[in-house]
Amino acid sequence: MSRLYDLMLLIDSSAPDDRQKAIVGEVEGLLSGGGTIAGSYDWGSRKIAFEIDHRPEAAYQLFQFEGDNALLDRLNHNLKIMDGVLRFRIIRQGPNAPPVPPSPEPIRAQRPDEPDVGRVAARAAADAPAEQDEAQAEPAPAEPAPAEPAETETETETEAEAPAAVAVAEPDVAEPDAAEPAPEPEK
Repeated sequence: MSRLYDLMLLIDSSAPDDRQKAIVGEVEGLLSGGGTIAGSYDWGSRKIAFEIDHRPEAAYQLFQFEGDNALLDRLNHNLKIMDGVLRFRIIRQGPNAPPVPPSPEPIRAQRPDEPDVGRVAARAAADAPAEQDEAQAEPAPAEPAPAEPAETETETETEAEAPAAVAVAEPDVAEPDAAEPAPEPEK
């Protein structure tokens, strides 16, 4: 029994154009060999929501076709092992399915003489907090601790022989009194 399906194909946009065209040609050959192609729509290269195999962009291709289960099995097998195909999805269309949405507006290619304002502004914004963090992260110069007068000669001699130490604040921890016994653990 032949049914209507949509095939959304994400092709590696970093692949050469002739390889991308070869992939589309192979898929069209598979579809026409076991079914009929109702429509083929090139949606162009777009940024994807998350990276697939460290690739931030993919070329989108939408096919509408009629076919049977044998065609779906062949498509599934061939698309899984085909080089250059990042992802694909085959969706069965119901009898009251909406029409194919128009292809999205193509992303305007940037001219070589045009400055990359968006990237510069984003980079400047990314660097600005880092500069503030660095200024806050720099330690303040250590102030020498005020010298306390020595009460006896032995303390003065010991302090003179010892190297200068950095004053370390000890946390306020109450030491248990020797007069109070420690509570026994319950059994």
